[in-house]
Amino acid sequence: MDKLPPNGARVCASPGETGRRAAERRNIKMNALFNLGNAPRRPVFAAVALGLAAAVSGCSDTHVSRASQPLSRQMLALMETKGVAPSSPMLIRGFKKESELEVWKMRPDGTYVLLKTFPICRWSGQLGPKRREGDRQSPEGFYSITPAMMNPESHYYLSFNVGYPNAYDRAHGATGGSVMVHGICSSAGCFAMTDAQIADIYALARESFAGGQRAIQMQSYPFHMDARNLAKYRLDPNMPFWKELKKGDDHFEATKREVSYAICNGHYMFGAQAPEGATLDASAPCPSLKYDAQVEQRAAAQERAEKAEVAEIVARGERPVRLVYKDGAQNPVFANRIAEVSHPDALVPPLEVWMDSPRNGAGAKSRKLAARNDPLLVAEAQAKASAQTAPPLSAPPAPANRFSALLGSF
Repeated sequence: MDKLPPNGARVCASPGETGRRAAERRNIKMNALFNLGNAPRRPVFAAVALGLAAAVSGCSDTHVSRASQPLSRQMLALMETKGVAPSSPMLIRGFKKESELEVWKMRPDGTYVLLKTFPICRWSGQLGPKRREGDRQSPEGFYSITPAMMNPESHYYLSFNVGYPNAYDRAHGATGGSVMVHGICSSAGCFAMTDAQIADIYALARESFAGGQRAIQMQSYPFHMDARNLAKYRLDPNMPFWKELKKGDDHFEATKREVSYAICNGHYMFGAQAPEGATLDASAPCPSLKYDAQVEQRAAAQERAEKAEVAEIVARGERPVRLVYKDGAQNPVFANRIAEVSHPDALVPPLEVWMDSPRNGAGAKSRKLAARNDPLLVAEAQAKASAQTAPPLSAPPAPANRFSALLGSF
């Protein structure tokens, strides 16, 4: 969360105005600048927005200079080799176990190419979604970052809000907020980078917004959704939720395009688009949704290939485990920079808990306990029970029930 750091830095607000009110006023101004109908945007909007933010809050020029730092020569050269422009749209993918944050940029043909992988300096909590305020969990899911969520006045050098909680999180009773990607390498639920890294990422986002992008998609995963990880953590109580995110990963890997999705009936419906004019309720049954048949075929092929590879790995004897962290982790490249990170005493290798132990029954107990308390596991159990008692279907289920047909696919 982007609160005051331990050193007691001053709140950056105009006289007589709280930091919260300053942020609200800044967001109104930045929204107005970046949401001007369908009119073409120009790079000047980003500079004007950042300048207004500083003027509104009465901050020193330090924050403005940080937020307006130009892209480095190295970054510009990298983009040239990838065939992308600074103003082209970007997409972010985060992987907690590997402590990596990927920045992708859109090519002229509309597909995305990996621009750079940034090692994460610190994330906190365990693998799995964020549930409540104060649980120190870094969230997992699909989020949308808008210009108003950029914070040039951050006490953590620079930052932007990832958009937690989204409609899915709220439908499952999640609480909390102000989860950021920021600098200073200190995390209580955020994705913490070094100052130099967040300067690069912030500048990349700023230029994409200036080029006309209205929102940046951030995909946050527990780990790379490859067959090895899916086999190894197959009995983790979070796996039903991770299978749902895997659908989104399949769509991205199959198309290398931003993933469209709807949130309804308490689930992500990846590849789906709501009918024009329809209003979705994340907790209500899904309406008739639209899908691109070609995209669905490619995503299904991706899923089948991964499923076969998972089966092979399991057949070779891969034991199921659950990782238990003391409090999150960091990328190994920062192993010698302990002094500058938060809670360095917690940076120990995670414990691997065998989930198939015949002696103590820990795996069975864990799954039973999770099934009683985790609504996602309860939903999976109900869906499987319904599938066993329902009569054979002569046609595929309606889109609103699509999730039930996809559960247990690994």
